[in-house]
Amino acid sequence: MAVENGAGADDGDEGARPTRPSADEAEPAGTDGPEQEGSRSRRARLRALASHRRGRALLATTAAAVLIAAGLTTTWATGTWPFPGNDRYCWGAWQENSGPDFLADEAEEYGERTSAQSAPAPGHPRGTCTVAVGGDGDDTGTTVKVTYGPAPGDTAKRLEWIVDHVGGDAVPVPDGLPGMVAARSGLLVLPERCDTADGRPTAVTLDAETGGAGLGGDRSVAALLVAAANHGMEAAGCAGERPLEVTSPVLTLPARDDTYPDRGCRMPGLEFDDSVSRLVESHVGTVSDDLQSCAVRTGSDDSRFYDMLMVARPRLAALLDGTTGTKPAARGWRGTGVFGDGYKVVRAQCGKRPATFLMLGTTGEESKRFAVFTDAVTRRLGCAPVAPHGGERV
Repeated sequence: MAVENGAGADDGDEGARPTRPSADEAEPAGTDGPEQEGSRSRRARLRALASHRRGRALLATTAAAVLIAAGLTTTWATGTWPFPGNDRYCWGAWQENSGPDFLADEAEEYGERTSAQSAPAPGHPRGTCTVAVGGDGDDTGTTVKVTYGPAPGDTAKRLEWIVDHVGGDAVPVPDGLPGMVAARSGLLVLPERCDTADGRPTAVTLDAETGGAGLGGDRSVAALLVAAANHGMEAAGCAGERPLEVTSPVLTLPARDDTYPDRGCRMPGLEFDDSVSRLVESHVGTVSDDLQSCAVRTGSDDSRFYDMLMVARPRLAALLDGTTGTKPAARGWRGTGVFGDGYKVVRAQCGKRPATFLMLGTTGEESKRFAVFTDAVTRRLGCAPVAPHGGERV
């Protein structure tokens, strides 16, 4: 747009181009001397210059207003807050004074807010960022850590990593995104274009220890996670044409006190004897066609008694590729699997897609409990049993 040709067009006779006097204002013919012609020419040039400057000022003001309006229509999670003075964290994904409590100025009543980060890059798809408030040895400090990269390579560590982010109280990230969130944790699997060179999926995880300044609940954690994923993908060079976004509410699980002290996972066959039922608490997590989880914890310190998980959602299940080996886990078990020290994992076809079942914990009856869990899930989904001597097909 050429400013000289368009700016000031609404200013009447003071437009961008020099104007001639009207017929009523014109000097009588034959009276124009050199001095009068020069005076009129100078006046015309001055009017054009003034109009040109007003036009440029108007254009600058309009452009600034448009930029501010555009910034105000976005949220803190997109990383586009336009005002200076607000620090940014996690590769530019989060901003001071926006979103959850731990990013607000008020959080600093619990201590100074600090941050550290290493960003992913093209050819190096790994990164971390940490934001901490306080944390001087008391229970008011808050630390939030985000990690960008593939799942752990070691099988035992990977299964624990999956359960910690996908099992327990975790609920699906809404809007079809392949991930799970809870009040203080989250995991999001990135699109295939972000896979590592050897074909492993890349994920973004969030883990927090909260004190006085919280994260704002599951929905807020989902927004934090997706914002970090978008900026991480940009840094790693695998961002898509449009950023990922969360617009829908998250699933709400029953209250934590909705427990069944006499059995695990609400499943017949997983009853506790009297000596155990007084010490443990069972909680059922997400139950859907592509995911089912439950957790049993000791009531004294909330440590793991056992966790059960079934994952059939393709991108989440891809995180478990390579953990089930190439042979059946044991005689009579369908599919492939591995029974290791403190864990069991089996992958088998269930209907038209594979499902991966896993268990963590050392209870003394792991094989029996795992078989009961897999039988209950396969009956619910309507596919063949995975465990030997399992339940009938439905």
